Parts: sequence; structure tokens; C-alpha cells
Amino acid sequence: MNAFSRRGACPALSAPMQTGDGLLVRLNPISGGLSPKLLIGLAESALRHGNGIMEVTARGSLQIRGLTAESAALLAAEVDALGIAVRTGVPVETGPLAGIDPQEIAGARPLAERIRVALEDAGLTLRLGPKVSVVVDGGGQLTLDAVTADVRLKAVQSDAGVRWQVSVAGDGQSARSLVAAEADAARDVAIAVLRMVAEKGREAHARDLSERQLVSLSGWLCSTGLREAPLSVLPDISPSRGEIGSPAASSLLTTLEIGESREDSVISPPEGEMSGRTEGGASRKPIGLFPLAYETFALGIGLPYGSMPADKLIALAQSALALGTTEIRLAPGRALLFLGQPSAANQSLQHTAAALGFVTAPTDPRTRIAACPGAPACASGRIATRNIAETIAAENADILDFTLHISGCAKGCAHPGPAALTIVGGENGAGLVVNATAKALPAGYRPGYDAARGFSRVAAVIRSARFQGETAAACLIRLGPAAIAETYQQAQTEKRK
Repeated sequence: MNAFSRRGACPALSAPMQTGDGLLVRLNPISGGLSPKLLIGLAESALRHGNGIMEVTARGSLQIRGLTAESAALLAAEVDALGIAVRTGVPVETGPLAGIDPQEIAGARPLAERIRVALEDAGLTLRLGPKVSVVVDGGGQLTLDAVTADVRLKAVQSDAGVRWQVSVAGDGQSARSLVAAEADAARDVAIAVLRMVAEKGREAHARDLSERQLVSLSGWLCSTGLREAPLSVLPDISPSRGEIGSPAASSLLTTLEIGESREDSVISPPEGEMSGRTEGGASRKPIGLFPLAYETFALGIGLPYGSMPADKLIALAQSALALGTTEIRLAPGRALLFLGQPSAANQSLQHTAAALGFVTAPTDPRTRIAACPGAPACASGRIATRNIAETIAAENADILDFTLHISGCAKGCAHPGPAALTIVGGENGAGLVVNATAKALPAGYRPGYDAARGFSRVAAVIRSARFQGETAAACLIRLGPAAIAETYQQAQTEKRK
């Protein structure tokens, strides 16, 4: 093994991954959050040893960028000295408000811990690949519907009480439902699925399980009394209430998993987890106020495009500490949740966050833009992605009801899945890709410095062409790729005239 992990693997604290701006590490505190003092200490370490850029990913992991082989080792030592215990092994993820949300259907953390223990007892930790994951979603205000996983367990209410809906290979909308069972039985089903995945090797995912294997699993479920009919003939109801018929089984099982690709179809990021499935489930954004018990609130504050300079995180954490915040949790959706401060302090903390450039409202147009660090931060970046993103967000907020991806290069690290529109840097400037990934051939080009102007031209056409009540996303589909690309390039043509 190299001093750093291969691209596509999980860049854990002990196995940094090479990126265009140096090595990257990712860490997940076992406690789920950090005190303000610990976050300050971690950010100071990132300033000393990295390039000062920190990220919160779509799955709620914390990333530190711009490290070297030597500085990554120093960072790891300082994390250990701070007493921050980080998770290793198969990720078993719970929601950011798990255990404290009064609207939670069932407690996810105890079940998640039982699954972790069962994984160890079954010897699966070393047999499963680094991108295999499990989601345990207790429901409530911040669900994990938008997070893709190999195995999902979601709490649902039934006539018999709380049950855990077990499904495989997807997010809250696309995953294939297997069974609804009580907690211990649901854990056993999850482990059975993961055993099957492990038998296929460390590169395998739940999407690789065949219909025959799932029918075999269905037979086991029937024998235990958990299911009354074979999986292949019984229609399934997903946690999002969409019916999944058996004829679609094969297509559902080919859903791509985190960091996996099949030809040019990539759904989630190989680098930095920075996209997830942004068009996946209908999860509420983790930004704003979330009521907890005893008239207290969790305050969600987002990182624009998932990243922020460490010095600004330090300033925000220092303000939170002064206002009485006791814990800062990482939230899927590139945000931080501030807990423990008096309710009267939330507005002051929001004002500080806004002044520092953080996202404080779920309607902020920057939440609809996926942008990698780009040039000059990343050596692979051909365009200044963040500058372009800021200009577009400021000038075209009214039409951003779709995902816009701005990628410094064709790797598409910020959003490897298809987006409605992608501006991608290349040898010919800033290309425009319609309804595809950054790897696709752009339909039109313009100079990188002028990309925001080209997007504004497209935005103007959307405003004039869309029907009453029509979304901008629907209007884009109706206009078609050729017309959109022509419009994008037209602005440059008019400028030359």
C-alpha cells in the first residue's frame, strides 16, 4: 500500500487520499459531534498542517485538505492528542439529531450500535469494501432519505407498533424494500445481506446481489416468519411509499453505490463524498432552527459548497463557545448543528455565521450549487469554480430550483452524478454539459472567466420561456440540450459583435 490511499477509497485519518490540492483525510467522531473547543483545536491543526480548507460532506463527514505525507501524520497525532475518537470499519450512519429529536419515530443509535457489534462478531469488518455502508434512520426532522447506502433501516409506524423497514442498494426513494421487522430481526436481516455482499469480495456492493440471491434471502425470511411470500413475486413498498414491482428488480439492483461507477454512469463521488444523491430523497435541509425538548433548539448552519476556510470555522466556533454552545454535530448535507446554547443566542450566532459567509437559510441559492475547490486551489482545476458559483448565486437565485454543478475538471469531484446543468473546465474553456456528468462531452464552450455570463444568458431564456407555474428544471427539459447550449455560447458571440 502507498503512503496514501488509492482514489475512490475512503480517505480515513490513517489512509489519506491524493487529490489535486494534496492529501485529503476524512474523520467521523464516534460521539457524532465535537465541543466548540475541540472543533477550534482541529481547525487550528488543519491550518498548521493542511491548506486551511475544511469540508463537511454530503454524508456528514469532516474533511481536511492540502496535506502532505508528513503533515498528515502530524495531524493524526494531534487529533489523538485532542482526544477525538474517530470511527473505523463499516460506516453505520444515523441522523444528526438521533437521540434528541422529539419527532424521531424510534431511537436509531442503539440499533446502529447493535449492528456495529454484529458486524464485528460476524467477522465482516475486514471482508467488506471501504465504500460499503449502512444507514439507520429513526425518522424525525432530519431524515437520511437523500443518503445512499448498501443497507437501509428506517423506522416506520405500523398497527403492530414501530418496525424497521429494511431495504438495499439505494437512497430513500430508490432502495429495494425487503421486510419490516422489529429491531433485532431487522439487524439480523441487515447482517445477512452484508454476508452475501462479503462473499462477492471487497469490491462488491448490495447492488451486485443477484435476483436469485435475493429470492434465497426471501426464503430465509419466510422460514423465520418475517415474510409471507417470495420476494420475487411480492410487490414492495419503499420507505418513501413508492411501489417497487418485481419486474424492476434487476434495474434497481444495478443502482450504483457510493464511489462506484459503471462505464460513464456515476451516482456518487469518488473523492470527498461531496455530492451524495442531491436528487435522491426529499430530506429537509439541515439549515435553520429545529425544535428539541424543553423549548430548546438545534441551529443548523451550512458550509457553502461544503467547504470553508479553517479560520472562519474557528471564528464561528469561538462565537458559539461564548454563547454557550456545548456541542457541534456534523450533519449530512454539508452543515453543522449547534446544540446547547440558550434559545436567545441563536439569532446572534446566525448573524455571526452570515457575516462570515456561512449559509444560514435553507433557501440560500448556494445550496443548489455543487462546486469543487477549482482553480487556483486545486492543481487539476481549469476554472475558478467558486468565483463562478458566487456570481451565479448572486445574480440568478430566482431560477435555481435544480442542481447546478460547477467542476474545475472532468473528474467531477463535487457532483459525479448527472446534474441538470454542469459547467466544466477543460482545454477549450468552460464547457456546458446538459443533463449528464462532468465527464460527458460539453455541448458548448466559452472562456472560463466568462462562464457566469453564459449561465446568466441561459437564466434569462428560462425566465422568458417558462410557463406559469413551471419550474426552471422542467423548462430546461422542454427547451432541450441544443437550445440551451446555443444560448450559453450566444452570449460570447454577441460580445464579439
